[in-house]
Amino acid sequence: MPKLKPDHISPTDEEEAEIQRHIAEDPDAPEWTEEDWANARPAIEVDPELVEWSLRRRGKQKAPTKEKVTVRLDTDIVAHFRESGKGWQTRLNDALRRVINS
Repeated sequence: MPKLKPDHISPTDEEEAEIQRHIAEDPDAPEWTEEDWANARPAIEVDPELVEWSLRRRGKQKAPTKEKVTVRLDTDIVAHFRESGKGWQTRLNDALRRVINS
């Protein structure tokens, strides 16, 4: 059994039973039978193009224009930019650029 983190709270037996009941009742994600597992095939056999696409990684920049740094910011500053969703680091970069160009 894996070592649990100190603040881990396991569900009670009643909670676990309710979780399992909801899993069993979910029509969109039925539990697999032995037959399902026997008929399963690796994703690479089913859709090799999708697997290849999912494993692609962005390569090195041809002409690096950005530098990776570590900086400590106030939590409210980070929260403000993260709240606006994906691309928050670019928006933070743009805000800093406006400050130095003003």
